[in-house]
Amino acid sequence: MEKTSTDTLPLTMISSEERETICIFGTGDLGRSLGLRMLQCGYSIVFGSRTPKMSSLLPSGAEVLSYSEAAQKSDTIIMAIHREHYDFLTALTEVLQGKILVDVSNNLKVNQYPESNAEYLAQLVPGARVVKAFNTLSAWALQSGALDASRQVFVCGNDSKAKQKVMDIAQTLGLTPLDQGALRAAKEIENYPLQLFPMWKVPFYLSACLCVFFFVYCVIREVIYSYVKEKKDITFRIAVSIPNRVFPIVALILLAVVYLPGVIAAILQLYRGTKYRRFPDWLDHWMLCRKQLGLLGLGFAFLHVLYTLVIPIRYYVRWRIGNVTATQAITKKENPFSTSSAWLNDSYISLGILGFFFFVLLGITSLPSVSNMVNWREFRFVQSKLGYLTLILCTAHTLIYGGKKFLSPSSFRWCLPSTHIIALIIPCTVLVIKFILILPCIDKILTRIRQGWERSSKFSESAMNGKTDI
Repeated sequence: MEKTSTDTLPLTMISSEERETICIFGTGDLGRSLGLRMLQCGYSIVFGSRTPKMSSLLPSGAEVLSYSEAAQKSDTIIMAIHREHYDFLTALTEVLQGKILVDVSNNLKVNQYPESNAEYLAQLVPGARVVKAFNTLSAWALQSGALDASRQVFVCGNDSKAKQKVMDIAQTLGLTPLDQGALRAAKEIENYPLQLFPMWKVPFYLSACLCVFFFVYCVIREVIYSYVKEKKDITFRIAVSIPNRVFPIVALILLAVVYLPGVIAAILQLYRGTKYRRFPDWLDHWMLCRKQLGLLGLGFAFLHVLYTLVIPIRYYVRWRIGNVTATQAITKKENPFSTSSAWLNDSYISLGILGFFFFVLLGITSLPSVSNMVNWREFRFVQSKLGYLTLILCTAHTLIYGGKKFLSPSSFRWCLPSTHIIALIIPCTVLVIKFILILPCIDKILTRIRQGWERSSKFSESAMNGKTDI
């Protein structure tokens, strides 16, 4: 990145008011990006560097001095350097007395050190007021202005005035500061950028396990069985046919798993007769992962649609259609038209299209940019009412596709049932339990419990004693 590129960036937040001078220790990517952003917002910027004469690529209008000289020009210093280079600060203890040190550093792995970088900095320079902030920002986003997905800035510190000043700076930069409390919260804030899809791990593992299980299951039932029993080599099915069987099954199960914790929670509340008790940790985590499970299910549904669209151009399908047509022409026979089969086929396709449409609608409304535009009742209607409608449509789609195959002895190979039978276990279980829960006699009790009514006074006493949670 050359100097000219930083100077020609659009000034998205220019202020005519001349603001105070901010000092930035460090001339790396994040330091330069913060400096550029602050210059655009009217701040005067002075960089502190160990080699000020060799520093380059700095934004136009910024001054670069040695650490000691730069620190004397501002009461707010942003520490855009790594923790392992903090040792030089001990020589600047007197200069940094009473100044605000904003630690923006991150680590290479979670819990890399016993204490957070900000706490270590406070120990190293006890006379300074240390604030943790800006570590979740991307240097690229600051330079390009693409901050839509990263406007939140987590701020913590022991000095309330210093923390408020840093939050004011963040607001001036067009960011959204979030007060996380005292400096001891810095460790958690430093772990945020290091987390790799924390809420996606369980959904990913579950999806992978389901895919592997059903893929192996289909290979055994179809490919290996045909080779052993019928001496047929149909290994080519592994490329398209079997994945197109696995993906819709996984999508349906994941969709059912999204709503399964809800019915389990309802059963627990009915059994306990109160809502003032915590759910088990595994159920809490499961409910927090529902959005991720649903989006992964939508992804597998998309794959099913794509694989289905390529069926007509497959060699095996074209060969089979041509062969059947030639056989009918030679024998002068044709298969009679079956109205019932046509109804079943069209119903199966129609239910699949409608189910996929509502599935996509659920995925769209779960996006933050969309969910922020609707109120809670609208969001709950889409995710709950339309969600169950989607599950009903997709389950019916699978039931009709299976049709008479479920009861046919030929569908059991080596005593293994069809994959469609296994796929329907969880969805049908969820729908049956949900149907029972919405019966007026049960729904009335459940609604009262969720409004605060308790069946047993024992739970009321424990709630009053602070031993329960909402």
